[in-house]
Amino acid sequence: MQALRYWDYYGMTETFTDLHKRAKNKETFQYLYDIITSRNNILLAYRIIKSNKGSKTPGTDGKTILDIEKYTENDLIEEIQRQLKNYRPKKVRRKLIEKDNGKMRPLGIPCILDRIVQQCFKQVLEPIAEAQFFNHSYGFRPLRSTHHAMARIQYLVNQSQLHYVVDIDIKGFFDNINHTLLIKQLWNLGVKDR
Repeated sequence: MQALRYWDYYGMTETFTDLHKRAKNKETFQYLYDIITSRNNILLAYRIIKSNKGSKTPGTDGKTILDIEKYTENDLIEEIQRQLKNYRPKKVRRKLIEKDNGKMRPLGIPCILDRIVQQCFKQVLEPIAEAQFFNHSYGFRPLRSTHHAMARIQYLVNQSQLHYVVDIDIKGFFDNINHTLLIKQLWNLGVKDR
């Protein structure tokens, strides 16, 4: 809900709502880059990354949100826009974290400016993708949680007499995803902006 307040503060609610509506109508998108690199979208991305507790964790360049706070608004916007003219993300810092079962899971920590750039893209692509997603898909989606998934399971058990749950986890999925297919999926969602 915090992000929605930020959308209003930076005047992006109407833009994101329009993207969602157009995606629902199966329209195509040609000029998303202009929205991605807009002043308000960059400031919104910065605000969301700043509010993330991981923003004080450095990437491979050793910088955190505290270093970015030293930029003026205009300097930050100009830096992000400059980077996006020929974007090459920095290497990601690898950290192993322990899972509940005692095994270790690798975690990738991007540099802070790369996180802001990624957030700029996410904010614009998410409403387009959300318009196409199955209503009862709960993983990694805004305003959805494990509580929503559990409520849906309870409903199906009570109303439909369904009693089996299948939990599937593809090991190393994000490490092995085929980026060509991923880009093709974006194209199929209507994102025709190269």
